Amino acid sequence: MHVIATAGHVDHGKSALLRALTGMEPDRWAEERRRGMTLDLGFVWTRLPGAGDLAFVDVPGHERLVGTMLAGVGPVPAVLFVVAADQGWQPQSEEHLSVLDALGVRHGVLAVSRCDLAEPDAARAQALARIAESSLGTLPSVAVSAVSGAGLDALRTRLVRLAGELPAPDRAADVRLWVDRAFTVRGHGTVVTGTLGAGTVRVGDRLQLARDGQVLRVRGLECLKEPRQAADAVARVAVNVTGPGAGALRRGDALLTPGRWLTTDTVDVRLRGDPARELPRELTLHAGSAAVPVTVRPLGEGSARLRLAVPLPLRVGDTALLRDPGRHRVAAGLIVLDVRPPPLTRRGAAAARDRELRAAPASTDGTGEVRRRGLIRRSELCAMGLRPPAEPVAGDWLADPVHWSALCDRLRDVVEEHAARNPLDPGLPLESARRALDLPERALVGALLARSPGLRHVDGRVYGDHTRPVLPADAEAAVDTVRADLTREPFRAPEADRLRELGLTPRLLAAAEAAGALLRISDGIVLLPGADARAADVLARLAQPFSVSQARQALDTTRRVAVPLLTYLDACGRTVRVDGALRRCRSPGPAPG
Repeated sequence: MHVIATAGHVDHGKSALLRALTGMEPDRWAEERRRGMTLDLGFVWTRLPGAGDLAFVDVPGHERLVGTMLAGVGPVPAVLFVVAADQGWQPQSEEHLSVLDALGVRHGVLAVSRCDLAEPDAARAQALARIAESSLGTLPSVAVSAVSGAGLDALRTRLVRLAGELPAPDRAADVRLWVDRAFTVRGHGTVVTGTLGAGTVRVGDRLQLARDGQVLRVRGLECLKEPRQAADAVARVAVNVTGPGAGALRRGDALLTPGRWLTTDTVDVRLRGDPARELPRELTLHAGSAAVPVTVRPLGEGSARLRLAVPLPLRVGDTALLRDPGRHRVAAGLIVLDVRPPPLTRRGAAAARDRELRAAPASTDGTGEVRRRGLIRRSELCAMGLRPPAEPVAGDWLADPVHWSALCDRLRDVVEEHAARNPLDPGLPLESARRALDLPERALVGALLARSPGLRHVDGRVYGDHTRPVLPADAEAAVDTVRADLTREPFRAPEADRLRELGLTPRLLAAAEAAGALLRISDGIVLLPGADARAADVLARLAQPFSVSQARQALDTTRRVAVPLLTYLDACGRTVRVDGALRRCRSPGPAPG
């Protein structure tokens, strides 16, 4: 399917032309048909050989209804611009063209209508000259009459060519359906319609309401009055939704793929139109089918910061426009450059930001955003409309290479500073490292360690390769005494009274372990380093499985030591419980490291 919007001055025959092309009535309300003037959006369609289904969004032409016109044109990629042969270019022709130009619409056909009432050449030349100065450029044109049917076949041929020129949509993209109508159908509930510009919607899908985050379920789906199980872009869709808040849906709402979009109330934009400093402070932002009051803060001549009265789901690269409703004029078109801009707090920050935006490439590559933030979640970058420039460094986290390298250097400094301040306990806890580096997650510390030669991670602490606890002389002598005792009887750990007599507190024992002088198998139980491997060798020579008592006898130790030692060997993977009372040594192969 292809979707095309109409544009043109009031009473130039847009609806009559669509009626002749499709055989359908675009004016939905009796008041419209009575007055012969479109007051709201209309929707009709036809099928043309070579193009398939063509759906038309018929927009009102009256100057007081430009807001309605914008709701219909916003999400649509192409236009059928209508100018009457007997009236030529008119004020609303000009305003509709300024809307299309501001939105950057590049595809269309000019229809010179009512050629049964006047020669079309003068109106055609005038219209083509004005349109050529806009984003539409040079358009093909056809003279037509909805009354006589003259030129309708030629117009159909041009529409087929137009359909073939439209860019292919991304059917795998995240869904953002701007609602242009919302109503209730008895027995079905709430139905919304809109132009699906990208992505695919299926019955059973969950869609998130941008306004408040409520998640709605797609209960039913129609395209051109035909029930569908799925609809992909580009398409006119009617979506029957159910869930909390469904009854409050209205024009300007957006339904989104859950968890894939950010809503924002502050954006930095590049302007096309009036210089930023000449814009009124208060304007209306039109994006998709939404119209939101905004406050404009100029950054430079070509850029501005907008503060939205209502957050919208915008992405980098989105096009929209600013309109001055009091003066009935389009103030500027715009391209969204940043949906999470930095605060402007210092003197001169606005000018510096303008220079930064002018230097930024007009692309959706996320390198610059990652560089600016240092660290950012991949999912957040994608939700901003930017492509991740590299793979995550940990979990979902992307890192700027320069910032990441600086963090590695800083981690080394922090570890050395901690060791200097704490000679007995030089290992820096992972959580302390995270806080010192101001990292959002502890997993990032682990990723930095993997990239930092000279640092090691032991039992939740970070050490330098050459960092060892420095024991006081008396404590070092006490540890030497314990080591001598254990050399004679390797599995007879000193009693608590003996440790107190030697002055070896839990903190000193921990420091001795970190220094590689002792092995703690549990609180208050210390052996020589390597005693676990030696114990496993002794136990492997027993008949398997064995009891605690058999292990105690084989190791020539007490139950006070045997029970925690066996638990330690279980945790190391050297032994395994057979039942509540027996164990066996793991074999074949070495124990896990």
